[in-house]
Amino acid sequence: MSRVLVAGIYLADRPHSAGHILYELAGSGAHEVTQRWTALAPGGEGHCDLPCTVSIQIAPAPKFALIDAMMHDADDFDWVLICDDDIELPAAFLDAFLHCAEQFDFALCQPARTAGSYIDHDIVMQMTGLSARRTRFVEIGPLVAIRRDAVSLLLPFGGDCGMGWGLDFIWPCILEDAGLRMGIIDAVAVAHRLRKPVTGYDHDGATRAMFQRLATHVHLSRDQAFTVLEAHV
Repeated sequence: MSRVLVAGIYLADRPHSAGHILYELAGSGAHEVTQRWTALAPGGEGHCDLPCTVSIQIAPAPKFALIDAMMHDADDFDWVLICDDDIELPAAFLDAFLHCAEQFDFALCQPARTAGSYIDHDIVMQMTGLSARRTRFVEIGPLVAIRRDAVSLLLPFGGDCGMGWGLDFIWPCILEDAGLRMGIIDAVAVAHRLRKPVTGYDHDGATRAMFQRLATHVHLSRDQAFTVLEAHV
């Protein structure tokens, strides 16, 4: 049985699926799951009564600074999951997802996205007939899993991380240097269709921060990143 830490953020003043996510993850029969959620409630508006809410943020704050605050003890867990509030998980998601992650020795991974989901990068779309793909890209959201041996390499994100854009081009360089594998799990896909991406925050500011981050870190190009190294049936 693995110890799993889930750190998530939900928008208290907008429709979300955080309650569904929390319920599904808590239903794991194979793992001990600790969940911590932060409610974003601008000006104190919205409903902040979701179970496992550990913080209510009423003023604007960088997303990953809030995530960092919930993961001070991340080293104590076998897996860390970082989760948004607008996805739909299949039944028994966590057990099947981590089983695949362990089977294919992924230190960093994400579930593929179902057809009909909002998709920014085609590589994350579910590939029918495959269980998983070893890739050089794992997207920063809406759900990403980090194994214990990668936690010290990738966390904390740092106060200047903002929305985290660009990290998914830096991560593969760090993990490959450490001899660790990463990938996308197709056998257990999630739907991402509740809210259109890139809403609710400053797109231009996030883009500028991404290019500033990439300018000071070793990273892959898009063509290098969007590569499937192995396909598993």
